[in-house]
Amino acid sequence: MTHIAKPPVRHPELPTNALGLTRRDYEGAMSTLCAGCGHDSVTAAVIQAAWHMDLEPYRVAKLSGIGCSSKTPTYFLGQAHGFNSVHGRMPAIATGAQAAAPDLTYIGVSGDGDSLSIGLGQLCHAIRRNVNMLYILENNGVYGLTKGQFSASADRGSRAKRGQVNLQSPIDPVLLALGLGATFVARGFSGDKAQLVPMLEAAIRHRGFGFVDVVSPCVAFNDHEGSTKSYRYTRDHMAQAVETDLVLPMAEITASYDPGAAREVRFPDGSAVRFRKVPEEYDPTDRDGVERYVRARQAEGEIPTGILYVNEDAPDHVDTLHMVDNRMVDLPFEALCPGSDRLQEVMAGFR
Repeated sequence: MTHIAKPPVRHPELPTNALGLTRRDYEGAMSTLCAGCGHDSVTAAVIQAAWHMDLEPYRVAKLSGIGCSSKTPTYFLGQAHGFNSVHGRMPAIATGAQAAAPDLTYIGVSGDGDSLSIGLGQLCHAIRRNVNMLYILENNGVYGLTKGQFSASADRGSRAKRGQVNLQSPIDPVLLALGLGATFVARGFSGDKAQLVPMLEAAIRHRGFGFVDVVSPCVAFNDHEGSTKSYRYTRDHMAQAVETDLVLPMAEITASYDPGAAREVRFPDGSAVRFRKVPEEYDPTDRDGVERYVRARQAEGEIPTGILYVNEDAPDHVDTLHMVDNRMVDLPFEALCPGSDRLQEVMAGFR
């Protein structure tokens, strides 16, 4: 993949954070996603959150799997450590990396296909182990990189680009995370940056698995069968020299609404989703109450957004396994290889 570098020009009056860095210093390569893609809005929110938190880019590790969402880390924190793993295997890479370098800030980005299908088992165990990381699931209900097939999060009754109706029940990532005992669960909308940025900051500061499900619309697959302006209709009625796509620029979809209020957001194809922010008196520490609230909102056809559940008392993966806080590379040889006598003592404890 060819990455397009951004011009190094900086306006002399750009605001700086406590480290003397501007928001531009937290950017990465130019995005190659479709114009108007919700994932680019998530990128902007991560950049804003990292800048506002004064994160040192070289002390951040960003990881991903495969898919449109997994391209996202290329577009933020260009000076951070990065690892693009195979499809669905990012959580295992993050778990191993944290064991070797627990002092870094870990940001994982995945999609509904990468996390809820091939990587479902990986995600479940990362939640179970309470791996200390921010895990962003960019949720658009389709496999955007492979032409818009239904993903495991597609709602029953939704229509694909070519008109097929999804007949299967979806996996709700929020309810999945709650059921597995996640210690931080949130949901946002890529077009609501005012809510998303502080939500990401809270997830990064949380010691443990910070799970943020972000509804992030795919603008490339909202044209349906029967449209004379669809990609399929055009291909069926032209003598084409090459197989290609043209994705026209679209305006970013945004929304702003108060806590406790509901807001309907419409997309270019005429479809709509209804978001509701949790109210001021909402209790995010009551797991049973959170599940009841999420299911009640689903019954009303609404998607609840906000920090849905937090447990600050649960030990994270490092604490559970009594791992040291130092990086492996910084440990002396004697600590890594304590000798055969110590090994025999350890083995005796398992007998």
